[in-house]
Amino acid sequence: MLRVNPLNPKDRVRIPRQACLEQPARTRWSTFQEVSSGFDHEQARLEASRCLECRDPVCTKGCPVGVDVRGFIQDLLRDDIATAAERIRRTNALPAICGRVCPQESQCEAACTMGRKFEPVAIGKLERFVADWEAAHRPAWQRPAPRPTGPRVAVVGSGPAGLTCAAELAQRGYRVTVLEALHALGGVLRYGIPEFRLPREVLDRELRLLGALGVETRTNVLVGRSVTIDELMDEEGFTAVFLATGAGTPLFLGIPGENLCGVYSANEFLTRVNLMGAHRFPEHATPVRLGREVAVVGGGNTAMDAVRTARRLGAEKAWLLYRRSRQEMPARVEEIHHAEQEGVDIRFLTSPVRIVGDAAAAVTGIECETMELGAPDASGRRRPVAVPGSTHVLPVQTVIVAVGQRPNPIVQATTPGLGTGAHGVVTVDEAQRTNRPGVFAGGDLSRGGATVILAMRDGRRAAAAIDDWVREGALRPA
Repeated sequence: MLRVNPLNPKDRVRIPRQACLEQPARTRWSTFQEVSSGFDHEQARLEASRCLECRDPVCTKGCPVGVDVRGFIQDLLRDDIATAAERIRRTNALPAICGRVCPQESQCEAACTMGRKFEPVAIGKLERFVADWEAAHRPAWQRPAPRPTGPRVAVVGSGPAGLTCAAELAQRGYRVTVLEALHALGGVLRYGIPEFRLPREVLDRELRLLGALGVETRTNVLVGRSVTIDELMDEEGFTAVFLATGAGTPLFLGIPGENLCGVYSANEFLTRVNLMGAHRFPEHATPVRLGREVAVVGGGNTAMDAVRTARRLGAEKAWLLYRRSRQEMPARVEEIHHAEQEGVDIRFLTSPVRIVGDAAAAVTGIECETMELGAPDASGRRRPVAVPGSTHVLPVQTVIVAVGQRPNPIVQATTPGLGTGAHGVVTVDEAQRTNRPGVFAGGDLSRGGATVILAMRDGRRAAAAIDDWVREGALRPA
């Protein structure tokens, strides 16, 4: 590919990484409006001009779905943003979402050659700019879509893995039906991620593209109860099924006091707010009771979402308790930074041992131990070890547990012979095939908890494997 940037490399590295305009920290924790407004056109062009246009685009290798990063940045520099959008969508069905929530700093930007000596190119923010431009100038209904005439495929779950698989298959001409257990599409993108990170309008416009591709959607269908996998294939005539039901069953700490009033799983807490509108109670019928002082336990993005949501719901004091150090924290660097800006008190090397309650069984505090890092554990991270005599109590009325989740077992329990592994994950091969012919799985259902972009990679792989399986002779009458 020819270089299109007129600047020489020495001039490119002198350009500082561009910063998006953000809501002031002193006011944004009281609103659910999106924190960042993204790049404007001039910023996007300037940031794109930092790209070194490497002969070996290692940034693409760092992207789980293989976005042609160098190519779309060169399109942007030519001011051909429509082509940039088309190039991204060849491998990424949800660019406006990925540009907002994916951990680029540990993926494409971690591989960026510029980042070896300087700050990496802001690939995620450029992707978001292109996707937002596309939405404003070339809405879904204006894009050509193939007429679905091929075999029928059922996609169970409408999170990132399911949506990606559905879009890929629809573009290949398959007649796709997405089955969603909840009353609204989006899966974890809707119930798990707050609007200040992923506005619902952005999610909804990506979902409209599915409709433009001819994908049928059915909500309020709990596969395993409303209908089984065998019934979908044997009675409804689906040639293949892709399982992408996520990991919505929360894990808890296993410490005394977790049954007290005022203890939530992050899954329940965020679902009440993000999906059921608890932050607009009584306009919406679902309430959420929150104390003046809140502790969230965990160190991932879900924990960050929960503690930042608690602040927006009026928590005067919000602690985040994480048993390792900042260096080991799995949450995105940007989310940690935003949380601290919004007044969240992050207590590193702090581990709860007991939740304290009163005579009415209501939470009054959380007892913790200070930790220090010892020898590495099986994950390669240094194991936290309690410091003797370090026990202390934080006064809180609400505790939110965000230490992981596992798949709901309904599909596994109602699909005879379906292979499963530890914690109920569905076992798959490198092409997302299960041991049941015609049944594929991906996302958190087969991983037990991962990022949006990894789930999307599973969806792409599954779509390709389903297409191969059909072409190899699995086609049955529709």
